[in-house]
Amino acid sequence: MSHRKRTAVLVAALAGSTVLLAAPTARAEVVDVDYQCKTPIGDKSAVSPIDIKGVKNGSGYRITMSWQKGVSSSPVELGKGAMNPSATIELGGADTGTLTVTGPANDAPIPPDTPIKISDLSATYRPKQTGEVTFTADVLTIKALGTTTTCTPTNDPGPSLTLDVRPASGPAPGGGSDDSTGGTLPRTGPEDTAVALATLGGTVLLVGAAGTLWLTRRTRSE
Repeated sequence: MSHRKRTAVLVAALAGSTVLLAAPTARAEVVDVDYQCKTPIGDKSAVSPIDIKGVKNGSGYRITMSWQKGVSSSPVELGKGAMNPSATIELGGADTGTLTVTGPANDAPIPPDTPIKISDLSATYRPKQTGEVTFTADVLTIKALGTTTTCTPTNDPGPSLTLDVRPASGPAPGGGSDDSTGGTLPRTGPEDTAVALATLGGTVLLVGAAGTLWLTRRTRSE
């Protein structure tokens, strides 16, 4: 195999490795949550599909929680800006505790006896541990007209989002970067360049995903 062909094969292998490294590290699904709400006028219930998304944002993730159906209701009209929602998300897996998400007040009046549509709520989550962290809908709180309504899931909903996370880290010891290539590859000749690229390709595959890279090279005598 000529040097040019060997180089083309190695570049193609490295490109495939890059695709493996770019594989999604999040799993999300819409989960039905059965809320039981304690309101100023008595208990109410409602089921709403909940969607939680996570987007990388600096050293953390921007977590957004969405309701696809209305929850609870009011016997009187809630004017624009009269209803303020917030919620907690239960963390599981590699992390524990809760994340509080908030959002804007209602941007339009809500008619009486109408299911209250909750606006998207969000917060920034900063990982403290490495591993898979789950995000599950927890308590929803609605404040309106000087009253508080608390809605608690009763059907033990599963996670709406799973993220594979790691805490933010500083520069590598010695002032260097944490670049996995470890510096500049040796460039002492065509054959050595091929070996260096092969090593990098194997490292990328081992770090990024399970796989095996077969590289063949003829000796100079061939």
